[in-house]
Amino acid sequence: MSGREELSRSFGAVADVYESGRPGYPSEAVAWMLAPVRAEGRVLRVADGGAGTGKLTRAAVEFGAQVVAVDPDAAMLAQLRERVHGVPTFVGSAERMPLPAASLDALLYGQAWHWADPTAAATEAARVLRAGGVLGLIWNIRDEREPWVRRLTAIMKGSHAEEMLAAGDPPVGPPFGDLERARWRWSQPMTRDALFAMARSRSHVITASAQERARIEDGLELLCDEIGAVGDDTVELPYVTNAFRALRP
Repeated sequence: MSGREELSRSFGAVADVYESGRPGYPSEAVAWMLAPVRAEGRVLRVADGGAGTGKLTRAAVEFGAQVVAVDPDAAMLAQLRERVHGVPTFVGSAERMPLPAASLDALLYGQAWHWADPTAAATEAARVLRAGGVLGLIWNIRDEREPWVRRLTAIMKGSHAEEMLAAGDPPVGPPFGDLERARWRWSQPMTRDALFAMARSRSHVITASAQERARIEDGLELLCDEIGAVGDDTVELPYVTNAFRALRP
């Protein structure tokens, strides 16, 4: 298993922390990804790839879609089934989806495409999507225009997704063409416990040495004290949601 693959499969060990610390997705962003395939009176067939604990799965279900969830980690899918009832779950990867050819109107990835091989994953996406189906990619990224958020990132270290998006659009192989992009800015109230859960759900922290984890926790303690995230008091954590879509030829 490669280093990146090992990191991508590290989340199951902290699935409950991931669920409590990670944000959901703005409904406007999910609607935008699905817009090219939504039609009056027609139920969409949607897969959430790299579904994790079901943050994006829930959003797709709320749009009335017929949703299946796919993730390489069975522990994450177990958390999903506890919170999202009636959604079939399958162990699989972006490069090997356990789904029939041309069976989907939309294939969505939330906080997940950066773990995939963009060429092999695009080939597999094209296999499972019908002609005209949509590949939707979405990430919530902390808005570092806020100084304390920049300090938070410095304490936790940047992620693969943050580094990728800072360099430009996510890579997607053929047969998909240019990506359309949209962006939303919003914020989420976070308690001290929620901020710690968010940090502890990150792959760098999960796989870090005990010494590195202690450094991160000490840094978070000081930062939370300074910004007033004490007890049940909350601070607004600003996010930028970046969404991308491309149609299968």
